[in-house]
Amino acid sequence: MPSISSESLQNFVESLLLKGGANDEEARIVSKSLVDANLLGHDSHGVMRLPFYLGRVKEGILKAGEKLQILNETPAAIAGDGCWGFGQTVMHDMMNRLIEKASSLGVACGTLKRASHIGRLGEYAEMAAAQGMASIICANTHGSAPRVAPVGGKRPRLGTNPICIGMPGGIEGPFVLDFGTSATAEGKVRIKKIAGEQVPPGLILDPDGNPTTDPNQLYGDPPGTILPMGGDQAYKGFGLSFMVEMLCGALSGGQCAFPDPPPPQGNCVFIIVIDPKHLGGQSHLLNEITNLEKYVRNVPMKEGINEIFLPGDPEKKTATVRKEKGISLDRGNWEALIQLAEDLGVEVPKVEE
Repeated sequence: MPSISSESLQNFVESLLLKGGANDEEARIVSKSLVDANLLGHDSHGVMRLPFYLGRVKEGILKAGEKLQILNETPAAIAGDGCWGFGQTVMHDMMNRLIEKASSLGVACGTLKRASHIGRLGEYAEMAAAQGMASIICANTHGSAPRVAPVGGKRPRLGTNPICIGMPGGIEGPFVLDFGTSATAEGKVRIKKIAGEQVPPGLILDPDGNPTTDPNQLYGDPPGTILPMGGDQAYKGFGLSFMVEMLCGALSGGQCAFPDPPPPQGNCVFIIVIDPKHLGGQSHLLNEITNLEKYVRNVPMKEGINEIFLPGDPEKKTATVRKEKGISLDRGNWEALIQLAEDLGVEVPKVEE
């Protein structure tokens, strides 16, 4: 598998974005967002998304240069419209505004509609945590491209509808819990499809509702589905997804799932940012988090186990390895970037094989 340093990959992706129609700010923010996702092990939200993004720019569906539009604003709330601009760019703007409001009032709530794919939710929780704030963020697919069926159903009705909770503190940085309400992210299935590989068992169903490991089954006509998270209690995962659908699609003024949906386009988003200095206090929060972390990590462990994982730990460990050894990309996704570079006239950096 090709391996490349995060710095080289980010410079390459930034060049591709600039040649593909993004402005300087968009190229800087989006390239860092995508490469950071790879660095942290979230390859489904990493550079494999770039051909899709720039394809949408070329088609005029993703509107390069668009900025966040404020539809309604109060001292504690913002309703925004991303105008189908780059999702990461409009979300950075939204988060900065909400962090400022929360600093003054203690809490701020925001919604966003018509944002192109916003990427990894944990990125925005980390922005809040860097300012000592807690956050809750969730997203739906703006009514498009459903992938998950309710338990017992054969056709998709909802997206993978991720939810993220972030808290500052922690011995090695903030705690960020970021997961889809489905058994796997759609992007992880797409990675396997592009790479010509099978997905692990227990994640997707074929159009007849039978288990399959063939990623192509998800994208057929009729389509297969991704299972809700929860295993034998998957109704809980689908129930959480259903609530996320309403928080994002209905509160934002955007769209919930509907019949005959269009292809993937972007997200509606629901955000809460909380400044602890207006509640129990910053020092109290950090002290409690420190004590809680020590208490949980010091649990007696079963034989053969030598480490307890808390939210954000897998990402930090993966980032440590990939900063040292480089980011590995499967052959199929790397070749898609090479083809994009050839089309745009961008030099391809050297990689280690």
